[in-house]
Amino acid sequence: MARKNLFKSIAISCLVSGILYLSIFSCTAQSKKTSQDKMNVLFIVIDDLNDWITLYDGPIKMPNLERLADQGIFFNHAYCSSPACNPSRVAVMTGLKPSSTGVYGNKTDWRKALPDVVTLPQHFMENGYWTEGAGKIFHHHYNNAFHDDASFHHFFKLREDSYPEEKLNRITNWVGGRGGGPTSQPFDWGPWPIDENQTPDAQTVNYAIKFLKEKHDRPFFFAAGIFRPHSPWYAPEAYFKLYPLSNLSMPEVLDGDLDDLPSGGIQILKEGKPFIYETIIANNQLKEAIQAYQACATFADKQIGRLLDALDNSPYKDNTIIVLWSDHGFHLGEKQHWEKFALWGKTTRTPFIIVAPDITKPGGVCNTPVSLLDIYPTLIELCGLKTRHELEGTSLVPLLKNPDEEWNKPVIMTYGKGNHAIRNKRWRYIHYSDGSEELYDHNSDPHEWYNLANLPEYRKTIEELKKWLPEKNAEPAADMETWRSGFKY
Repeated sequence: MARKNLFKSIAISCLVSGILYLSIFSCTAQSKKTSQDKMNVLFIVIDDLNDWITLYDGPIKMPNLERLADQGIFFNHAYCSSPACNPSRVAVMTGLKPSSTGVYGNKTDWRKALPDVVTLPQHFMENGYWTEGAGKIFHHHYNNAFHDDASFHHFFKLREDSYPEEKLNRITNWVGGRGGGPTSQPFDWGPWPIDENQTPDAQTVNYAIKFLKEKHDRPFFFAAGIFRPHSPWYAPEAYFKLYPLSNLSMPEVLDGDLDDLPSGGIQILKEGKPFIYETIIANNQLKEAIQAYQACATFADKQIGRLLDALDNSPYKDNTIIVLWSDHGFHLGEKQHWEKFALWGKTTRTPFIIVAPDITKPGGVCNTPVSLLDIYPTLIELCGLKTRHELEGTSLVPLLKNPDEEWNKPVIMTYGKGNHAIRNKRWRYIHYSDGSEELYDHNSDPHEWYNLANLPEYRKTIEELKKWLPEKNAEPAADMETWRSGFKY
């Protein structure tokens, strides 16, 4: 009897041990499976790319952006938080509005202003991801001084352009330039260099390709920043040949377009207007400058294509979310303006695509206005990370699942303290710090040629849109102490 009880006790003990072992094994396997099943993120940023591209039926050839859009959701009405590199990128990477942070300009020392903020890649890092990147993610000026080492385990910083011995455009006079001079190298364009591998963007993508060929035991967040079509507008000659001057597409402009601008809009144009008229047009270089912008945009698209090919040929193809965006748009003479630094549609509308496996359907188009500020909370939700309640954007996952989902939140854009634009499905309303206003009806005026703000019948519309203006207008944060006008580019 004692022997029988002993055998029974041993049997029960073995059974319990077996169950415990299976339980531990199952938990370990599940933990391992969960880690392996986490989605990677390929985060692609393009500099200065506007909406004059083939994705919007424009003339600039972007076959690889079209290819990417065919895989997921293309946001047809996406807008930056601010039409300048530094504040736009800081808003995306922190999830905070410029009006909340005081980061308004390209010289602002954003990290000094926000020492405790957790950036988007930092949040992924805190949730077990390996974060790495290359190229221009944060603002590039002053030898990548705006870059944030705390956001990445490793980063290949943007390489400097190589320059020809003499400027290709031969322009020696400069009027209204922003931070440059008559012989400023970045104020140049033309076929250069001969070897595509000498370009900063090719080197950025080469680094990214190498990363995607490697084995990674942790889920990754990889950021790739493409510098073109930012100036100097250099690209190999083959890209210029795609846009011959003899039949070059030119922007649509309206004589007298500025006649109905208020004081706030005129103030913003003070630098841009003389720049285009007294520097570019006075030197008879308008067509050449626009040709160079188009060539550089297609060159950027080629680099993105190389990056997408590398992902397609990697083991990470099916479990990687792709997010592609540009930091802001770009004027090429519309509204007699050049570059960005304004609150109209041309300088705030940006390409924006998300491909999320098992979430997005191929070839989706969302016509709802959305903000790049929404990227941070969207990626948190897609990757199942901890929520950050301080973020001021809204997750776009409902629109990724259904692009026609009801969405009543307009987009807010800011340029400098107290200057804001509000964009909903029909209207663009601009309110300047001096109280002057603009209102454009996109149902009848997609080019924003006719300012309706002074017509009494639109007062009710304006009052409704004004409710969305930020309640807080933070004081401008300090510029970098090391900033100087003689920086390389």
